[in-house]
Amino acid sequence: MSAPIVLVPGFWLGAWAWDEVVRLLRADGHDVTAITLPGQNSRDEDRSRVTFADHVDAIVKAVKSKQDPVVLAVHSASGFSGYAASDHVADRIAAMVYVDTAPGKPPLDPDFKGDRAMVWEDVKKEENLDGLSEAQLATFRERAVPVPHGVVTGTFTFTNDKRRDIPSTIIATGFPSAEYKKGVEKGWRFLSGVPELRNLTWLDMPTSHWPMWSKPRELATIIGDVAKSA
Repeated sequence: MSAPIVLVPGFWLGAWAWDEVVRLLRADGHDVTAITLPGQNSRDEDRSRVTFADHVDAIVKAVKSKQDPVVLAVHSASGFSGYAASDHVADRIAAMVYVDTAPGKPPLDPDFKGDRAMVWEDVKKEENLDGLSEAQLATFRERAVPVPHGVVTGTFTFTNDKRRDIPSTIIATGFPSAEYKKGVEKGWRFLSGVPELRNLTWLDMPTSHWPMWSKPRELATIIGDVAKSA
């Protein structure tokens, strides 16, 4: 019997980003749910009132929807909202998996103006695209949805020490775990919660920043194994 799995996409993405991983996990017998965070359904929707707390609440709701404690897998910037959600429902999370991300402590960018749209030239310069096909990149560009301003600038106060004991795995894909650890020492914001964790495993899986597309089978195996042992 394995723990149910909740998958949370990063910036600009919806539940669709996890489709192949979901298929593989379900084929292996797992109870798995991927969610779309508020304001990320469509470019046309009104996201002017969506806040960081709304993203946290959506994750908490997904966790609570399962009868048993879950494996919560978060990707990229959802490391912030996922870690905040763990503060609310630490007892409902059997394990956390950070997919090319880490427990971040908001705000993500307190001075950012407006919604954060996906700027392709910036993505090409800043992110690892290894192993991604042209078709996958085209789909990404076509389906990317701006992240609400309130999510990027929102804050959160952590109060539950139990979150620190949740078994957590950081899967380093876009750059090695050794670089992550240097970033912890340098105080990178998205790594700010790492020193708080008391049960942390590091895994290296060199590939793109979006391993659900470039290495879905390998990623599904890791998440599934965590669920089986949770």
